Amino acid sequence: MTYGALEAGGTKMVCAIGNEHGEIFDQRSIPTQDPETTMPQILEYFQDKEIEALGIGCFGPIDLNRNSKTYGYITTTAKLAWRNYNICGYFRERLRVPVGFDTDVNGSMLGEAAWGCAQGLQDAVYITVGTGIGIGVLSGGQMLHGMQHSEGGHILIPRREDDPYAGKCPYHGACLEGLAAGPAIEARWGAKADKLSECPQVWELEAHYLAYAITNFIMIVSPQRVILGGGIMHQQQLMPLIRHKVAQMLGGYIKTKELEDMDSYLVLSSLHGNQGILGAVRLAMDAKRRSMGKEQEQ
Repeated sequence: MTYGALEAGGTKMVCAIGNEHGEIFDQRSIPTQDPETTMPQILEYFQDKEIEALGIGCFGPIDLNRNSKTYGYITTTAKLAWRNYNICGYFRERLRVPVGFDTDVNGSMLGEAAWGCAQGLQDAVYITVGTGIGIGVLSGGQMLHGMQHSEGGHILIPRREDDPYAGKCPYHGACLEGLAAGPAIEARWGAKADKLSECPQVWELEAHYLAYAITNFIMIVSPQRVILGGGIMHQQQLMPLIRHKVAQMLGGYIKTKELEDMDSYLVLSSLHGNQGILGAVRLAMDAKRRSMGKEQEQ
């Protein structure tokens, strides 16, 4: 079958066509502007592709409650033009196909679970570290939603004593994203992350904050693997520092076979940047299955 996939990001919208084997046949990137400008371009891309369903991994916050009147909406986003926007409804009405919907980070987790380094696992965490920080949690083989969806990038963590930076997040100041996302690195050190590769103090502090958060996620979610992606993780010196600090922070308290090999437990994303779009393909597949189940019930 042919499926449509949309990785809806705050900077760009990645549209693609794929199948149930995780093969991507075509892909196009469209700048994220306002809905009136961006959405018709995405619609035009998908209209002649004869897709069976569409999957959307979307920036948030979003409404994932299927019983809610605003299911499928982007809700209280900082991108004001997209606030309270019915992105699922737009495509459902015009393409007349089932639409699967989740957060962009959950999409990346789904992609890794279906075709990447989380295959065969029931419990895993995906963390993206870039312009923002977000997490996707696979728990018991299902994506964790709950009241809304995980906002692990906004957990409150203490500033290290030698860090005078107050934090970048407009809501929380010194939350994980406010201390460790790309804009926080630039504000603290006066340069973008890719210009600071030769500054070890930058990455030692970054590793501290990420390890602090990962240790908490391990204690709460108990994942079989933790996967890290996003632009900041392109810094090759960062992952060894994180692994070392997580091991220190765990303090030997948890003894499992997974933690015996930290190099295999804390890993980088494995799908060459396509984990999000492949996750959207998986969302489309799930939406198609649900729709076929409803037809059989009728």
